[in-house]
Amino acid sequence: MRAEIVACRACPRLVAWREEVAREKRAAFRDETYWGRPVPGFGDPRARLLVVGLAPAAHGGNRTGRVFTGDRSGDWVFRALHRAGYANQPTSVHAADGLRLRGAYVAAAVRCAPPANRPTPAERETCLPYLQRELALLRSVDVIVVLGQFAYDVVARMLHVRPRPRFGHGVEVAAGTRTIICSYHPSQQNTFTGTLTEDMFDAVFARARRLSRPGRSTPR
Repeated sequence: MRAEIVACRACPRLVAWREEVAREKRAAFRDETYWGRPVPGFGDPRARLLVVGLAPAAHGGNRTGRVFTGDRSGDWVFRALHRAGYANQPTSVHAADGLRLRGAYVAAAVRCAPPANRPTPAERETCLPYLQRELALLRSVDVIVVLGQFAYDVVARMLHVRPRPRFGHGVEVAAGTRTIICSYHPSQQNTFTGTLTEDMFDAVFARARRLSRPGRSTPR
């Protein structure tokens, strides 16, 4: 499945954008070779926690080839995962930096970097089967942390949550035998303004740790 994701060229707008960014680069990374392809999820195949973001950042995952690696949102994600005991180190700057996730898996709702971080509804729907297939393979997942409204909408739809509670930081939603925990996205817009603090973010992952306990049943 990873190979299939990486080879995907289903969305012309996303293909054009991710490849343009990879050619033109940001000045700070001009000597690096950008990944410039769809970004698969990564982590522990026995994960009980799945973290779902929106999409790779143009100069983050689209550059490094690993979701949340090499961008400021990822700095928040990996610090929080490390403090909660899910990661062996608090930083991730490139795909071969030694980061290992324990009990957690990280993916994105859309696998290509979108212009202005805004995938279209059609792009969202085209990518959805990849997340569905990943979740089917991650048979032990019983908690899903969604980062932002977009990821929440995708996951709630995928798991047929009805009625769908309104998104809000810390909101918990039952989805069969799984639990969705909502978090504000660790974008600079949220972290620079104090809309999301590290204490708030840590509380989400501490709650995920308590809920993803051994012995809790998961669908097969």
